[in-house]
Amino acid sequence: MDTATRTCLSEDVRSVLLAVLLAATARADDPTATLRFVRDGVEVKTLDLASLKAACPVATVAIDDPYYAARKSYVGCPLRTVLALGFGDPAALADSDVLLRARDGYTKPARGAQLLEDGGWIAFADASRKDGPGSPWEPIGRQQVDPGPFYLVWSKPEQRDENRYPWPYQLATIEVTDLARKYPHIVPSSAAPGTPAWEGFAVFRTDCIACHSINGEGGKVGPDLNVPQSIVEYRPAAQVKAYVRNPGTFRYTTMPAHQYLSAAQLDGLIAYFETMKTLKHDPGHDPGHDPGHAP
Repeated sequence: MDTATRTCLSEDVRSVLLAVLLAATARADDPTATLRFVRDGVEVKTLDLASLKAACPVATVAIDDPYYAARKSYVGCPLRTVLALGFGDPAALADSDVLLRARDGYTKPARGAQLLEDGGWIAFADASRKDGPGSPWEPIGRQQVDPGPFYLVWSKPEQRDENRYPWPYQLATIEVTDLARKYPHIVPSSAAPGTPAWEGFAVFRTDCIACHSINGEGGKVGPDLNVPQSIVEYRPAAQVKAYVRNPGTFRYTTMPAHQYLSAAQLDGLIAYFETMKTLKHDPGHDPGHDPGHAP
């Protein structure tokens, strides 16, 4: 489930501690900060901040930032230019899936065509700070972390909805891949095309996989939703849908609300979970080992 705030109750303490550590080190790392470019698991290029600034048209851009809920000014490079520096001809990325990985493991998927739109920027300094763009970033999000060294932002009004456009901060790696090929065990292969399970799969890959996995494949910030038990095997469907829509009514958590999901999309998500519970693949389970007996 989405937005650049990090999710999930059972991992909250670990995530907060990790975020604090990263915030403490991000500023010291900035002079040598690097952005990795990966294609199907193989690194093709790495750019440090100095090289990036030297190779792209650096500009200051005004942004209505949804996470700060304020008008900000950032120093950065156009996203399309950064993609070209990392992968070559950016037009070749249009039909690809792209995984945007943050330092703490948060991974936001996006379509290449969306990332090639005008309006995307890789920001590396906050010009809004009173001491200028060389001063530390203003802490961001519920965990109040430093969003540097790289923060993907969008400048056009129609791109400011963080539920429709990716806004990952502490960006570390951009990977071009095919999501279904990279994570074959998240696909509801037993369901007929066009059924609710496939609509739920679309919701999962857009709104959930950034933090959650299915069958060990996907995000690592939050818990796996299918193994060893599917979430619908120990929670009633109505409760799962209510929690996804507004987790804050259940407990204090960094998991964001998903009020924008329709009833049909939530029904599809449940159908997807119901299908995937029959397609379990648990890479962490050794069938030859009985945990009830000593080896």
